[in-house]
Amino acid sequence: MITQTKKVFTIYKYSVLFLLGIFILFPIYYMMNLSFRSQSSLYSRVTLLPVDLNLNNYRLAFENEFFIKSLINTLIVCFSSTLIALLFSLMAAYSLTILKYKGRDTLGRIIVIAFLTPGAILFIPMAVIAANIHLSNTLRGLILVYLSFLVPLGTYLLIGFFKSIPLELEEAARIDGANRLQALFFIILPLVAPGLISVAIITFTGAYNELLYSLVINTNPDVRTLPVTIVWLTNSEESPWGLMMACSAMAALPVMLLYFAGQRFVVEGLQTGSVKG
Repeated sequence: MITQTKKVFTIYKYSVLFLLGIFILFPIYYMMNLSFRSQSSLYSRVTLLPVDLNLNNYRLAFENEFFIKSLINTLIVCFSSTLIALLFSLMAAYSLTILKYKGRDTLGRIIVIAFLTPGAILFIPMAVIAANIHLSNTLRGLILVYLSFLVPLGTYLLIGFFKSIPLELEEAARIDGANRLQALFFIILPLVAPGLISVAIITFTGAYNELLYSLVINTNPDVRTLPVTIVWLTNSEESPWGLMMACSAMAALPVMLLYFAGQRFVVEGLQTGSVKG
């Protein structure tokens, strides 16, 4: 009886996983299918099967100077904001977990509130501030705006890793003559390296996929990021869905490769953050 119940549960479990996999992967398949089809076939024949496949949409994407420019802008903004956010998040998490001072818990709550605050209610103040300090339509301004949500996110995730480290290690380093920065970078940092990698991947993805701030703050085509460029393709008289799908497929590729390369660290980071945070 128990064996029969286990078999039924196993069949049910894998059936649910199979349906869930189809549900998740179907939009990706459909995007790839449309990206290889000509514009005329998209309107003349509605089908889920690959037909009239060609590389014209990908060729047009590479010939589009704004796509290449926006890809470069996106990589510059994402790498810069991720590196700066990691540095500040590392020091903030160290301060909130290792150091003892008045108001530490309150500061931690403020960071959590900043992490949970929706960007939809902050984009107008951010745009006004960026305009007033003459950082609109610049990559520097966008990097600073991204730090407003990447630093709280990185700090929140790293706190879980810092709480898993024995305080005695930092105290021993201090007794041996190390200052705070030496203890952080030479003792603590190697221990939280997996968490730092997972936070880097998550923050990079958050910056890479961000649309609202970039759409409002940077209106100059020369400083647009990739999500904004793809959205602006719909403003033409005839929406080039094939070209949009090709651009979307190429835009998703770097993040997909990044997650495949560091999926072990991402899973470990999420587990540690959920248990220890």
